[in-house]
Amino acid sequence: MTTVTGLAPLAERPGAPAEGSGLQPLPAEGVDVLAVAIAPGPPGDRTVPEPRRGAVEAAVRYGIDVASRAEAAGITGKAGEHLVVEAPRGSDDLPAKLIYLGVGDESHQSLRRAGASLARATFGARRIRMSVIDSLTVQAQQAFLEGFFLGGYRAPRTGQKGPGEPMAAEMEVTGLLPQALEPAETAARAAWLARDLTNTPPDTATPEWMAAQAAAVASASGLDIEVWDPQRLQAEGFGGLTAVGSGSAHGPRLVRVTYRPASAAAGESVVLVGKGITFDSGGISLKPRESMPAMKMDMAGSAVVLAAVQAAAELQVPFEVTALLALAENALGAASYRPGDIVRTYNGTTVEIGNTDAEGRMVLADALAYAVKELNPSALIDVATLTGAAMLGLGKRHAALFGNDPRLLTAMEAAASSSGEPLWQLPLVPEYDYLLDSTSADLAHVAPVGAKAGGEAILGALFLEKFVDGTPWIHLDIAGPMEVGADTHEYAKGATGFGARLLIAFLRARAARLRAQAA
Repeated sequence: MTTVTGLAPLAERPGAPAEGSGLQPLPAEGVDVLAVAIAPGPPGDRTVPEPRRGAVEAAVRYGIDVASRAEAAGITGKAGEHLVVEAPRGSDDLPAKLIYLGVGDESHQSLRRAGASLARATFGARRIRMSVIDSLTVQAQQAFLEGFFLGGYRAPRTGQKGPGEPMAAEMEVTGLLPQALEPAETAARAAWLARDLTNTPPDTATPEWMAAQAAAVASASGLDIEVWDPQRLQAEGFGGLTAVGSGSAHGPRLVRVTYRPASAAAGESVVLVGKGITFDSGGISLKPRESMPAMKMDMAGSAVVLAAVQAAAELQVPFEVTALLALAENALGAASYRPGDIVRTYNGTTVEIGNTDAEGRMVLADALAYAVKELNPSALIDVATLTGAAMLGLGKRHAALFGNDPRLLTAMEAAASSSGEPLWQLPLVPEYDYLLDSTSADLAHVAPVGAKAGGEAILGALFLEKFVDGTPWIHLDIAGPMEVGADTHEYAKGATGFGARLLIAFLRARAARLRAQAA
C-alpha cells in the first residue's frame, strides 16, 4: 500500500507560501502529482464545480481556467469524478499532473469514493501531494484514506501477464490528522487480506491451504491457533463438516484463531464464525454451469473473520476475540453425502439432508455449536455467503442482517453506517419453523420439495439459530456483496472483502464502550 505522511495545513486564505511547502513543491522533492478537491456548485448552478482548499492557487500556477475545462469534460464535482491537467510545456518546476478530484457532498461515502478514484488515477506515480481532506474531521479523513487504500487494490494473478502498475509509492497529505491514518490502514489491510484469500483459485485455496494461511497470520500477529484435521473432526463429532467434506480429496478443517489481550474485560468475548467452502460444486445436488465460476469465493466468510481477528490484535481491543473458520470443499465424489442422509452435528442435533447444495449451514452448525459449548461468548457473529435468496432480495450492495438480540443488532447497524458496508435487517419469522420439521431427524435441512414457501434467506437463518442456544447472535448473509464484476467505488473487480471493515467498526465501537465504562 501507499506510504502516507502528513504535512502542515494550508493557509485558509490565498497567500504566498514559502517555496517547497504546501502545494508548491520544489522539483527536488519528487512530487509528480498534485491533487486538490472540487465539489458541486450551489443548487441552480451545479454545472460549475466549486473549488476547495488549494484548488484556486493550483489553477493559477498551472495557468488554466478550471471552470471551462470542467464544463467541456462534463465534470461537476460529483464524488469520484476527476479532471487531469498536464503541466504546461517547459514548466519543469511543476509536478507533471494536477488532478481536480470531485468530493461530492463530502459525506463519508462520497469521500471514500473520491479516495478510490484518486488511487486509480495515480497508479504508477512516485509521490502525490494533496489537499483534498485538509481541514476535514478525523472521521472524514479516515473515510477518504480507506477509500484510497481500497481503490488501489489489485487481485493477485498468475501467468506471464504482469499485474499492471502499482499504487503510488507515497502520498503527502496537507492537514492530515494523525489519528485518521492508523484506523484507515488497519481496515484496508484487513480488507486486502480478505480479498487476497477469496480471490485465490480453488486449486490452490483448499481447506488445508486456508488453515496454513491462518497459521501464518496467527504467527505474524501473536495469536493462538488450533486446527482440527479430518480425523479429529470425525472423532469429536463434527458431523456437518465431515459430511460436507466427504466427497473431496481435500479433507475439511476447523481452525480456531484467538486474540487474547494482556488484560481482558471480565465476561466479555466475541466469537466470529466464517463459512469456508473453498469450492462449492453443489455436491450431488449439482449446480448449473453458470453458477460455478464464482464458487471459489464461497469461503469469503472465513477470510473475513480471519482478517477481523488480525485487526483486533492490531487495535488491541480489551476483550478476547476468536475466529472460527469452518473449511470444506463441497465436491462430487464416491463418498459424497446425499439428500436423505441423516447427519449428527456437534451438539448432537440430527439433520435430515434435503439438498447437498445447502452445505454452508451444515458447516456453520458445527462451528456455532462448538462456540456456544466451548467458548461461551458474550456475542456470536457468523459471516457467510449463505443464500442466493439474500442477493435476490437485496441485490449486490447490501448484506442481509439477522439476529436474536436487539442491542447487538443496533450495534451492528451502527457499525454498518460508520464503515460504509451497508446491511438490511430481515426478520427471523418463527411461523416459518414448520418448514424445518422432519419425520426422521430432529431438524430438516431445507424446506421440503414443492413447499414453494419462499423466504430462503430467512429459513437459512432460522436453521442456524437452532445451534446458538440463546447466545446473543448475529448472522450476516454476504452472498450479494461478496464480489463485484468491475471496479466499483472502493471495491476492485473480484472479491470485495465485504464484512472486514464492518466487523472492525463493530469491535472498535465495543472496545470504546468498554473503555468508557472502565474509566
